[in-house]
Amino acid sequence: MEQHYYIGIMSGTSADGVDAVIACISNSHISLLETHSLEIPAPIKSIIFDLATSGQDEIEKIQYLDFELAKLYSQISLQLCEKTGIDKNDIKAIGCHGQTIRHYPPTLVADNSTDANGIEISSKNSSTHGYTLQVGDPNIIAEKTGITTVADFRRRDIAAGGHGAPLASAFHQAVFSQLNNARVILNTGGIANITYLPAKHSINSNIIGFDTGPANGLMDAWCQLHLGKHYDESGKWAASGKVDEHLLNDLLAHSYFDLLPPKSTGREAFNIAWVKDIIEHKKYDTQAADIQATLTELTAKTITDAIKKVNDRSEIYICGGGAHNSYLCDRIKSYLPKNIFDTTQALGVHPDWVEATAFAWLAQRTINKLPGNLPKVTGAQKEVICGGIYWA
Repeated sequence: MEQHYYIGIMSGTSADGVDAVIACISNSHISLLETHSLEIPAPIKSIIFDLATSGQDEIEKIQYLDFELAKLYSQISLQLCEKTGIDKNDIKAIGCHGQTIRHYPPTLVADNSTDANGIEISSKNSSTHGYTLQVGDPNIIAEKTGITTVADFRRRDIAAGGHGAPLASAFHQAVFSQLNNARVILNTGGIANITYLPAKHSINSNIIGFDTGPANGLMDAWCQLHLGKHYDESGKWAASGKVDEHLLNDLLAHSYFDLLPPKSTGREAFNIAWVKDIIEHKKYDTQAADIQATLTELTAKTITDAIKKVNDRSEIYICGGGAHNSYLCDRIKSYLPKNIFDTTQALGVHPDWVEATAFAWLAQRTINKLPGNLPKVTGAQKEVICGGIYWA
């Protein structure tokens, strides 16, 4: 297959910014040429967070985001072309994930059930069909950039009976699998997810991937609430606090952690209102720094519990924003002291750009009529071509 240029765009659950890459991709090789980031303006970010739960003027807010984010995605695409000097007409396609507004996979549709603390949550029920919604109108992106755009990657997998997530596992398999060693690719965005990649020569060749639970989403929101900062730099604030073991156990009582994969989740289940409800319900008088430490411990423990269930001897490579949180990384390593632990930079892709690169790769798959999902990971009935194509 000939080599072509693709742009990949990702704005994750934490909504801290838009990441984009230009990659040169053939069937067997991917080369990252340039990267670029844009901060999501505060008013837009505020509406994204508002839409995590039901409220007034939802349709109007979604339409506003659909337009404004599409403009932002168009802007970052054209800026990447300018940075590289690559003519936009030489870009085969843009792969744009969009901004997730709601994600209710088939077995996790809200049913007004409660966890062990009496807090209302989204949990397993008898629903056979879920839904997911990402915004950032690809029609506008294709029109403003003049570049064919691939978007709406997740819903075809859901139509085939899957969760629509995690989709990056297929990319992890293509780029990070190794002949002799089992690996776990740990992505720590707003939500954390893992992909277990067995050694290629292993008799047990089943790839496993799923969301483990909250990551930066809760920690960032608590930091913003109490320090007015977008995130806890290197986890210093959390490191200054002390874990409240009782609160930690109450957070761990969420039924999501007991579900077996395939499974996926989002801000609908794990948001700061959920944390506040538990604190108020149990009348905790815990210092803010101690709660930050507890939220970090929640992330570390749920991640490592998940890794231990799939393979506790695997090499672990972290990507996403959590890779910069040295305190979080230390807590993860404390639970898995014998494992090799590094960032995906050791495998050739900087941890900040793995997800955006994944959607460039997924766009290439779609354009070439190739499947983009792993049914064993998402729970889909079959492999499907993911994403709709909006021709320039």
